[in-house]
Amino acid sequence: MKINSDMLGKVLTMGAALLAIVSTIVIIIFISTKGLSTFINTGISVKEFLFSTTWFPDRAVEDGGPQVGVLAFLLGSIIVSLLAVLVSAPLSIACAVFIQEIAPFWGQRLLQPAIEILAGIPSVVYGYIGLSLLAPFIRNNIGGLGFSVLAGFLVLSVMILPTIVSVSTDTLRALPQEWKEASYALGSTRWQAIRLVLLPAARSGLVTGIVLGLARAFGEALAVQMVIGNTRKIPSSILDPVITLTSAITMDMGNTPMGSLWNNALWTMGLLLLLISCCFILIVRFVARRGGITS
Repeated sequence: MKINSDMLGKVLTMGAALLAIVSTIVIIIFISTKGLSTFINTGISVKEFLFSTTWFPDRAVEDGGPQVGVLAFLLGSIIVSLLAVLVSAPLSIACAVFIQEIAPFWGQRLLQPAIEILAGIPSVVYGYIGLSLLAPFIRNNIGGLGFSVLAGFLVLSVMILPTIVSVSTDTLRALPQEWKEASYALGSTRWQAIRLVLLPAARSGLVTGIVLGLARAFGEALAVQMVIGNTRKIPSSILDPVITLTSAITMDMGNTPMGSLWNNALWTMGLLLLLISCCFILIVRFVARRGGITS
């Protein structure tokens, strides 16, 4: 019976692993096949697709023909995501340091569940709060329409904060206690030990958390779509509306006929997001290989 149980467990775990591998391969092949149709079937060049801001996928031939340039979408995603990380990363690392190194035990017991609750809030709730409170506040007190780059990256910065905090806290917790004690023995204050010993030692883990937060921000769709205005142009200030790759896909996918240039272009945008996600994964693996704790 023991042999049969061991064999059954081995078969089940191997089957689960194979299912995950096969599912990943099938998804990549499916998205790649759909995404490459834009270039194979319609003659649109990669250069035109990536570096043009003209988006008329359903324009008649007599009016100049269809054009699908996603530069405005791509830059919108980059701008909103990077600004969100610039706001969230320092706050997240400071929060992680406070939880792990400064807060009393009761503070840790209070803050850790709060961070986990933030991570569990659905995206639509963040978007609805931004739509109901943040966008009107920006419109009435700062300027513009309210639906803007500013609203988008502020909402995203709150959404990715739990991811960066969790990874940063785990990284700081993994540091040997002897390093901090040795720093104190040499006469360092608590802040000097944190700034000169713990944070440099945890650098790789902190960077990993920031990259994971950036990946989360780049792939977010619904919450961002609700507050950024979705104007198909490159913004000139943070008070201008903007559009991202994910919001463009979610808005248009249900309104396009399968096999049309418009539909194929949306699949190509999905392929582009997949490639960007792979780049984030490679960056995380590269950072992790350099060591979660550096001396």
